[in-house]
Amino acid sequence: MSRHRSSEEYDAIIIGAGIGGLVCGCYLAKAGMKVLICEQHHKPGGYCTSFKRKGFTFDAAPHCFGSYREDGIMRKILNDLGVDSKLNIIRANPSDIIITPDFKVSFSNDLEQTIDEFQNNFPNERNLRKFFYLLLDTDPQSFSKLRRITFRELLDQYFVDEKLKSILSLPFFGIGGLPSFLISAFVGAKLFSEFLLDGGYYPIGGMQALPDALAEKFKEFGGEIHLSTLVKKIAIKENKVTGVVLQNKEYIPAKYVISNCDARQTYLKLIGKEKLPKEFYEKLNNMIPSFSNFLIYIGLASSFKPKFNPGSVLYYFTTYSIENIYSSIKNGNFKNYCGLLLRVSHDKSTIFAGIPVIYKSKKYWKNYKSLLLETFIEKMKICTSEDLLEHIVHKEAATPLTLEKYTLNYKGASFGWSSIPSQFGIPEFRRPSFIQNLYLTGHWTTFGVGISGTAYIGCDTAKILLRKGKMKSHG
Repeated sequence: MSRHRSSEEYDAIIIGAGIGGLVCGCYLAKAGMKVLICEQHHKPGGYCTSFKRKGFTFDAAPHCFGSYREDGIMRKILNDLGVDSKLNIIRANPSDIIITPDFKVSFSNDLEQTIDEFQNNFPNERNLRKFFYLLLDTDPQSFSKLRRITFRELLDQYFVDEKLKSILSLPFFGIGGLPSFLISAFVGAKLFSEFLLDGGYYPIGGMQALPDALAEKFKEFGGEIHLSTLVKKIAIKENKVTGVVLQNKEYIPAKYVISNCDARQTYLKLIGKEKLPKEFYEKLNNMIPSFSNFLIYIGLASSFKPKFNPGSVLYYFTTYSIENIYSSIKNGNFKNYCGLLLRVSHDKSTIFAGIPVIYKSKKYWKNYKSLLLETFIEKMKICTSEDLLEHIVHKEAATPLTLEKYTLNYKGASFGWSSIPSQFGIPEFRRPSFIQNLYLTGHWTTFGVGISGTAYIGCDTAKILLRKGKMKSHG
């Protein structure tokens, strides 16, 4: 392949301007490294973006973020990077509301109030406070035992009431894409503590404000970001990265390459199967991606008045059977799916809703997309307003194919790899031993899920590189 060489060499090139890539880039550039971020989309953020349609601003996928308490991961990272001052962050109260046939339980901004609400609904359960404080424990030893069990097994250790265990499990379909009997207890505990017990944070102007602020800070630190720039190959010589090759065949040299994109794309397309050890290739090929999502965007007339607090995330389910919900999703039986995640925006101008779905063909979505949209709008009436239809000004939906198109994520996966215990914390998916100076960051590493999780991995990846550079300079 003929290619022309860029005259510039970078210390690091980051592929993908998702939250993990942006955070990693900011830390590296702040430390004085020469860093380039290449992003195939025309805006930064990955899934964490917003778009405008007919005067409405819609958040593409994430509807808020968590871990912004005083000692939270997101608060620390945004403060470290000086990004906090560029954002106006508000918080819904309650942040989340779970609605089932018998209960309506809220997650208040006050932890004790949340515990009291659960305790009032389930007076015979004596371990609620102990359970919630376990989830917020930052001692690594407290979580080490959770790495190889499921969240359901953890719930069984603390509770007896099956409805309580279901209620504590239902949000995982929306924020982790898995039922409690499959999701790793470690991942589940982190999602619970960082997204439910400390969730509901939202940047004024839309979720796009977060990656925009990170991208702006990255450039202030001296970093370069090239949008609408697709990387086609990671260049490797003698088992060591040397740079990247762009779609226009330009070769850009770098000491380190950090991939913030889909792991399958990184290893199978950007590197190539022929460069992978057989054992690693087989493990990669057997990895299970998370579910994707069917996402709904509704623009509303100014007269709309919702039943529940604008800004709060509603988890609405007509059954307690986690098994039946999972079976419906896995079998593609979306018409009978008995759950929904939705959020009316703070200003009551839009509704965002979503359900986990499996990847289907282009033909399938062409035939059923409109039908599913109308089916779920009907279900929304129960959670929002019986006269919802009268207030809808605009409506549209995104399928797994949409998510795949804009992020290149394998099968439009919403959360990277499925967070089952056997797929948690695999070191070689983050830092392969067979290729020097190649790193992965973001939710495909098997170490972090959600905005705060990917931000943490981005920060940690930068620290690993900076430590490595420091050791070499003193060598």
